[in-house]
Amino acid sequence: MSTLTDQISSRRTFAIISHPDAGKTTLTEKLLLYTGSIQTAGSVKGKSSSKHAVSDWMDIEKQRGISVTSSVLQFSYDGYCVNILDTPGHQDFSEDTYRTLMAADAAVMVIDGAKGVEAQTKKLFKVCTLRHIPIFTFVNKLDRETRDPFDLMEEIETVLGIGTYPMNWPIGCGQNFRGVFDRQTRRVIAFEGDGHANATKKVAEIEAELGDAELADLIGEANHANLIDDIELLDGAGDELDLDAVRTGKLSPVFFGSALTNFGVEPFLKEFLRLTPTPLPYTDCLTGDPVDPMRDEFSGFVFKIQANMDKNHRDRIAFVRICSGKFERGMDAMHMQGGKKLKLATGTSLMADDRATVDEAYAGDIVGLFDPGIFSIGDTVCAGKCRVQYPEIPTFAPEIFARVTQVNTLKRKQFVKGMEELAQEGAIQIFREPGFGMESVIVGVVGVLQLDVLEQRLKSEYGVEVRRQALPYSEIRWILNDPSTYDIAKLNLTSDTLRVEDMRGRKLLLFTSAWNVNWASERNADLELSEVGNFSI
Repeated sequence: MSTLTDQISSRRTFAIISHPDAGKTTLTEKLLLYTGSIQTAGSVKGKSSSKHAVSDWMDIEKQRGISVTSSVLQFSYDGYCVNILDTPGHQDFSEDTYRTLMAADAAVMVIDGAKGVEAQTKKLFKVCTLRHIPIFTFVNKLDRETRDPFDLMEEIETVLGIGTYPMNWPIGCGQNFRGVFDRQTRRVIAFEGDGHANATKKVAEIEAELGDAELADLIGEANHANLIDDIELLDGAGDELDLDAVRTGKLSPVFFGSALTNFGVEPFLKEFLRLTPTPLPYTDCLTGDPVDPMRDEFSGFVFKIQANMDKNHRDRIAFVRICSGKFERGMDAMHMQGGKKLKLATGTSLMADDRATVDEAYAGDIVGLFDPGIFSIGDTVCAGKCRVQYPEIPTFAPEIFARVTQVNTLKRKQFVKGMEELAQEGAIQIFREPGFGMESVIVGVVGVLQLDVLEQRLKSEYGVEVRRQALPYSEIRWILNDPSTYDIAKLNLTSDTLRVEDMRGRKLLLFTSAWNVNWASERNADLELSEVGNFSI
């Protein structure tokens, strides 16, 4: 019978990050395919006739062929219980990715071999480095023409500021792609394309010394000569795989492969699971001490809320990262922010939008809790006598603003419910002008595509059509002064600065330019402003 320590030690929880179209969701699908979690890998193209990726479950994701919300995927493989957090690559949904990375113990960074390090990769990488979590790199699309692998590794080190250690080395690319050389086993794994992306590739694996005629016959004379030179150069550098540097996010093991053709996916998975850490401790902000994941008492925090995952019941699920101990269905727990005891009557394990009731789960797992409207992103739940509270999750300042108004005034109730529930997910932020009701609200988003998603979800999930009007604001600041003693109405502001409040009643200012922000600060000496808010009160 396995112990609590055994169960937690077998957990691996990681996020997959990338710039759009680098192959992140395709890699996720192939990992599921190899582990037997699905029988056929789905397409991420926006065609109604094709099978869609498991992680792209929302209607708009299927129609547009992009990921717009993070998905949780759990499976077992080779004695491990693996939790994958598949994140949106599109920058318009980056805040969902930021929050999801808070729940990961490691990250897999997918890079397009032809394009290298792209803009969104840089942003997401910075979030990973803030938490000092291990970062593994999968250089994808070797079945196409790619850049020189030495140039790619140099770019990763220069642009991202992290060391690299190639675990394998590509032999050619595109039409000339012949496989990879595994630096640990000194074997060549040869690529044999059969043209079927969903079929597990048949590969020839040969253990031969560099320079052997057998190896030259397998991969070709020219490839063989290039491989000898490349490996001699790598080995001559004398670098060792420093596991401590890997686990503190200072060194990234690099793997080369092709997610579309499945080549290199299984070797990557095996090595990744071997090298990546067991669940990491999170800090208790009440004491400042790390919470041991192996301790008996259950604790966790809400990093995501998703409304309407079940179209038949219109429910809300709070995604909880378990930080310590064991979750048991029906257990009593404390909701720290609300100061109330509650019974965790139902828990679900997740495979995107498919779910199953779970009786128990352990530190490192992601469990879905039915949310009747009590949870917010960043909330802590814990059991036992020893209370803990995890740090709040920051919400970033939106950059685009629009006024959203319902078309049919008879659907006010549905409009208000839809706006509030979608705002609680964190996909959008909504603001009200003092003295105005909810018939018209100001929506703040990171990217315009979020507004398109908002319109479509309001229509499909709540039956509400809306109008939207672009607003000129580009800067937002939370007011930190105590509203009970600080008279915000008397602030000296430019005429185009707008006073608003968020869903929690906190006061904010919307500005049309950074110049107006400076104006407000200079002419209101005691005014305290912040560019970042928090989900938790």
